[in-house]
Amino acid sequence: MVVRRINPLSCAKVFGVLYALGGLLAGAFISILAMLGGLAGLASDEPGGAFLGLIFGAGAIIVLPIFYGVMGAIVTTIAALLYNLVAGLTGGIEVEVS
Repeated sequence: MVVRRINPLSCAKVFGVLYALGGLLAGAFISILAMLGGLAGLASDEPGGAFLGLIFGAGAIIVLPIFYGVMGAIVTTIAALLYNLVAGLTGGIEVEVS
């Protein structure tokens, strides 16, 4: 079996979702760190430190999956288009399936 062409939009949908899930994991990690920073802000007497950490932490869970998903879909579309161009010149990737 030889892969001669990849549908760029189909590939972008799959990888967009995969990158969004990765963004959700990254957002959760950053959120935990930001909330720990917010707790540290509560321990200090500076005004607004805790609030900023909580807002940044909650924002990371919302913004990063969207950003990762959109960028992953765009980059994957470009990669699939480039693959189609190169596969046309080289014949594609040969895959052996049993």
